[in-house]
Amino acid sequence: MPTAQATLIPVIDLMAGAVVRAVRGQRSSYRPVESLLCRGSDPVAVAQALLSHCAAAQLYVADLDAITGGSVQIDALRSLLAALPTVQLWLDAGFGRADDVRALRARLGAAAQRLVPVFGSESLQALDALQAVPGCALSLDRRDGQRLDPAGCWEAPQRWPLRVIVMTLERVGANTGPDLDTLRQVRQQRPQAWLVGAGGVRNSDDLTAAHAAGAQAWLVASALHNGSLPAVVAAVSKGA
Repeated sequence: MPTAQATLIPVIDLMAGAVVRAVRGQRSSYRPVESLLCRGSDPVAVAQALLSHCAAAQLYVADLDAITGGSVQIDALRSLLAALPTVQLWLDAGFGRADDVRALRARLGAAAQRLVPVFGSESLQALDALQAVPGCALSLDRRDGQRLDPAGCWEAPQRWPLRVIVMTLERVGANTGPDLDTLRQVRQQRPQAWLVGAGGVRNSDDLTAAHAAGAQAWLVASALHNGSLPAVVAAVSKGA
């Protein structure tokens, strides 16, 4: 019987219309991605390669322009939604309030129905957005042991939505292994959450350990691009 593992959710980080390689959350030093799975850094091409490799039905998109205070990369998002008609897009675009999500959905039109807005704790300004946007996800962000959390998300588990991400930025793209201790702590705070980890996964053993620690899924990019995670043949669950 196969060993249980956290489900893979592939990630693309967008900067100025291109996919970049995220390393340790040091966004000023990100460069266009180089991958064994495809050529170039076009968002649609990279997304299709990752989804095919993982047999995934979900794609996580971090709009780094928007997260760092710039404009949402609306053209790239429209292209992704059009090219991936059966894929659910999890999007962190630096949403601070519920109105930010509503405004983006209005611009995207009907395709926005396949969008799962992700409120990153580093960007969120008001906790009430978590209840005002049904079906959203919350990313609990931390870097170097420090919580990035102006709204106080980490201390309000009763306000968390069903989908919760544990994002350890200094481990992203760093090949250091996942932060399972923090994930276990979050699991204890909200046992009923559909829990997703982010940062540090290197191989299949890490995905097995992540599942044992309480993660249903894990956000992954670098280990896919460098070939350390093999292709998945069987279809995976769409999750919560």
